[in-house]
Amino acid sequence: MDKVVATAHEAVADVPDGASVAVGGFGLSGVPNVLIQALYERGVAGLSVVSNNCGAMESGLAVLLAAGRIARVTGSYIGANKEFARQYLAGELEVELIPQGTLAERLRAGGAGIPAFYTPAGVGTQVAEGGLPWRYDGQGGVALASPSKEVREFDGTEYVLERGIRTDFALVRAARGDRHGNLVFNKSSRNFNPLAAMAGKVTIAEVEELVEPGEIGPDAVHVPGIFVQRVVALTPEQAADKKIEQRTVSS
Repeated sequence: MDKVVATAHEAVADVPDGASVAVGGFGLSGVPNVLIQALYERGVAGLSVVSNNCGAMESGLAVLLAAGRIARVTGSYIGANKEFARQYLAGELEVELIPQGTLAERLRAGGAGIPAFYTPAGVGTQVAEGGLPWRYDGQGGVALASPSKEVREFDGTEYVLERGIRTDFALVRAARGDRHGNLVFNKSSRNFNPLAAMAGKVTIAEVEELVEPGEIGPDAVHVPGIFVQRVVALTPEQAADKKIEQRTVSS
């Protein structure tokens, strides 16, 4: 039951080129930077990434993106990542943009063993009707567009069918974790990390504080260890290395 792995490099050693990876984080909060850096140093390429965003300020997934290691992104927010936008418009990157709540539920559904579900989000738009540019041709044209999705009516309201998401691996960052893989997340880092952890067939968690089994009360667990296969304990320096995306100060 002891799922602790000595190093981040050892934890991601079997992630192959072309793997699909769900990655936790919300903005710069709760991003598994140490595991992402280990993937970068291993030279893994051709990744299909599922994440709320694709990194910012040259951190998180932006490290892999800038190195050309990501082939496809399923996400809900591009934000201020200029390199993401450049690669997308140049036809270097395939991107599936979906509503943020739908992304969250697709990850949760996949982890819960639910193959698909209906949602009203996106009905009457290209999300349901198809035609969203997944890949550009680099000349301003669309090389690959999203397909149409099934729409059904329930009690007078139309809903679009969305597929649950399962990935080969998942990388998450938790505030606390024990040797059995039970995880606790802090504030905004709880937005997508638990969902990513559920969606991965092999989930790897970097934890800021590693504790012994029993030290986390059952009611405090956000993700039970059954969803987690490997745990990496961060050093105090790694745990404290947290960037601020938008710094606001009063006059």
